[in-house]
Amino acid sequence: MVESHAGSSAVRVADVAAAAGVSPATASKALNNTGQLRESTRRRVREAADRLGFSERMREPSRTVTVALLTGDSVGRFSLPILLGAENALSLGQIMVLLCDTRDDPVREQYYLERLREQRVDGVIVTGGFTDPRRSLHADIPTVYAHAPSDDPSDTSVVSDDEAGVRLIVDHLASLGRRRLAHLTGPIDQRSATLRADATVAAAEAAGHPLVHEPLHGAWTEAWGRAAVDILLDHAAETPDAITCGNDQIARGAADRLRERSVSVPDDIAVTGFDDWDVIVEGSRPPLTTINRRLGEVGRRAAELLLDAIAGAPQPGIQRVQPELVTRGSTLGAA
Repeated sequence: MVESHAGSSAVRVADVAAAAGVSPATASKALNNTGQLRESTRRRVREAADRLGFSERMREPSRTVTVALLTGDSVGRFSLPILLGAENALSLGQIMVLLCDTRDDPVREQYYLERLREQRVDGVIVTGGFTDPRRSLHADIPTVYAHAPSDDPSDTSVVSDDEAGVRLIVDHLASLGRRRLAHLTGPIDQRSATLRADATVAAAEAAGHPLVHEPLHGAWTEAWGRAAVDILLDHAAETPDAITCGNDQIARGAADRLRERSVSVPDDIAVTGFDDWDVIVEGSRPPLTTINRRLGEVGRRAAELLLDAIAGAPQPGIQRVQPELVTRGSTLGAA
């Protein structure tokens, strides 16, 4: 049976996607002959487009899809991997990505949003340097939040699953026979620090070996990592055989201070970081075992969800990307 529509202009990519049983992003790639798809999938999408009278649109020149990345991460530590991941996914015809640095200033953010409306951008990815839930823009432009979720559950957000990353670390240390864990992390008023600390406490207790000292909160710096090691070694109920850290900078500082105190890493105490920041982990002595939060995948998934929203099929809620454990000398010793 042939499905009837008033004309090809009434048929959206979302309609083709629904008829083919794929996402709008996949349908867009198939219709524009881009992306890495199975030939059977492309064929199914094209057949659905033919049935719906969408085929003529496939022969029109592809217009430029304009996407803005709105970020408060001026340094680019988190936003650049997300941007690269998004660009890898935005393969619908011609793509233009605009980078807007808000510097975490709400006034600048609203200014950029107004200009983006005037430029008639197709969609916006919002990101930043922190993982605390952020105020929703309530924008009338298709929007996806990456890295820091929106506080509105009706928005679409993509984040790295930090709790899963913590469990990977604790399981890895347990597999090495490490039972006396301690945790050093960032400011107590930041969600990423408290979430990773709480998850470490929970994972250690679930494994039957509670932390030897309550989590120590401070700055996200090597200097704090060094100072925290002194506090820990001088005041813990028992000496830890592993120290997990809320980020790589703290871990590098901790490893340096342990070495200065004639404590061998990892023979006496193993050390782990979080984030897999290459300039930090590779420059540490020894190189750090850490968690790669797969920010490129966060960006890629955010872009795909944005294409879905642009096509008229938004997917509200928070989607979590599974991180990866990267093992190096700080837990495994010399290769």
